[in-house]
Amino acid sequence: MGRHGWDSDTRRWRLTALLGVGAVALALVVTLFGALSGGPRTTGTTPDGATVHGTPADPSATPEPYVGWGFTHTQYSADEGDSAATTRVERLLAQDRGMAQNQHIMGWGADNPEPVQGHYDFAALDRRIDFVRASGGTPVITLCCAPDWMKGGRAGVDHTNWSQAALETAPTPDHYQDFADLAATVARRYPDVKHFIVWNEFKGFWSDAKSRWDYEGYTRLYNLVYAALKKVDRDIMVGGPYLVMDSVDARDQNASGTVKGPWGAMDQRVLDAFAYWNAHRTGADFAVVDGSSYTRDDDLLPNEFAATDKLTAVGQWIRRQTHDLPLWWAEYYVEPGDGNDNRTGWTEPHRVAVQATGMIALVKGGAGSGFYWNPEEKSGSGCAGCLWTPTAGADGGRELPMYDLVSRFAKAFPPGTAYETVQVAPDDVPNVRVLASSRTVLVVNTQNRTISAQVDGRRFDLGPYEVKWLDP
Repeated sequence: MGRHGWDSDTRRWRLTALLGVGAVALALVVTLFGALSGGPRTTGTTPDGATVHGTPADPSATPEPYVGWGFTHTQYSADEGDSAATTRVERLLAQDRGMAQNQHIMGWGADNPEPVQGHYDFAALDRRIDFVRASGGTPVITLCCAPDWMKGGRAGVDHTNWSQAALETAPTPDHYQDFADLAATVARRYPDVKHFIVWNEFKGFWSDAKSRWDYEGYTRLYNLVYAALKKVDRDIMVGGPYLVMDSVDARDQNASGTVKGPWGAMDQRVLDAFAYWNAHRTGADFAVVDGSSYTRDDDLLPNEFAATDKLTAVGQWIRRQTHDLPLWWAEYYVEPGDGNDNRTGWTEPHRVAVQATGMIALVKGGAGSGFYWNPEEKSGSGCAGCLWTPTAGADGGRELPMYDLVSRFAKAFPPGTAYETVQVAPDDVPNVRVLASSRTVLVVNTQNRTISAQVDGRRFDLGPYEVKWLDP
């Protein structure tokens, strides 16, 4: 899964078959093509003849620092598969037009973007960005990972090393500028993409010698990428540091003495890395992190619902450090994985209820954007936590319960939402989690039994782990 960077099915980083080398620039020549679920759909070409589908956002529009709630495309997604299934997902997403969709430039469905210095292969990334456009999404690009020649490997399509260890390797310092140049090339190719995240989880930036993160190296890379992107377009929004906000048992030798709670304590080394980046960054339009409600040892303290309070505490700490810089969560997890990093131990109602509680906790910590990880599996009828059924077959691409939660949350609580306090009967406080605006109230039953709860002056029953939406 995303937390560790490889796929839970094949356990490999190689996410699609390598395609032919493409061109380096993008200029949209759009013509009316038809309609998709009530919205316009256009098609056009790049200078090298590649087809571009969808309706790109106006590249001249000034972006906002938040993109709202959405998901990250992973190895398998709805840009490929049976045409009936992929169209079904496009239409599903088009109903929730504007939901944020995040894609990495290498891995997670994208090939090596620059297998040889100065020679590019954007075919797979083009296909993903085309899908985001066609489905009406707000595109976000994560600038990770790096071509082999930037990190001591061999150049060339046939020499790309897709192993976990290789993909987790950062560019060497002498290639930081080369990576920044690649980032600029990506930004020029997709002028309608206005939000970029720099790197992923500090991959390759751990210093064994110092037993801490090499935050100096990451920050140098970040600042070069920031400058390169702003040179392309000063309105591009750039964020980092995409640290994993790991927590530990409060008795751990690396436990923070200040950022802690019943859920455990933050790893002080993570806080130190964030603080260094924050003090030495050239600039940032938003701060972005990822993490889980459970500890590094997969402990849910004191239980799976109360553990989500960690997400609130971490968010509040980050907002204080950055003086309220907009906060994004690139990934967030509430269910520990097994030895293969699969999350299949809970029923779907249980999973959705804890996920909803986690999203509430993110908002209460000050976050305005977040990306759910795990939209699809390769095949099969079961798909724990997926957003839709696999698109490999004609009957695939059908909405699953997690999609209903993520998409409805995105519509109900967009950026700029004014949150309100609603009254919960004292006896019901331990059993429910609530998030409210003037337009809607989200209520989650944290118990595996039917309860009667009084929220906002109304009493009603909630089934086991039920997630309920109320009009205010």
